[in-house]
Amino acid sequence: MAKKILVVDDDPDMVAVLSKRLKSNRYQVVTAYDSEEGLEKAKVESPDLIILDVMMPGMDGAAMAAVLRESEETRNIPVVFLTGIVEKEEARWQDHKIGGNIFVAKPFDTKELLAIIKNKLEE
Repeated sequence: MAKKILVVDDDPDMVAVLSKRLKSNRYQVVTAYDSEEGLEKAKVESPDLIILDVMMPGMDGAAMAAVLRESEETRNIPVVFLTGIVEKEEARWQDHKIGGNIFVAKPFDTKELLAIIKNKLEE
């Protein structure tokens, strides 16, 4: 059975690109366009992994991740952050982690993102 990934990003174009690439790699994709919708879908859909934009209006990705960690239903779902805040050079320097969470700098390399997803799903 295909692994289910929840993509949460306020940019519809980014959601479309990610969804297309993930589906072409045989993942089931669920989408949300803000943190509140993302939290609801995380509870209802029980995804295997969440790809979460850091910068969103309202509740940002870091705050959403904190709420996920507080709930018994969602605390064990791995999160991969997407961020335009950190440059690719900084990502390498920080070993792709912020506060212990994996992140990928935008614009992302599809092969790199898919490798990170695969690794997180296998942990």
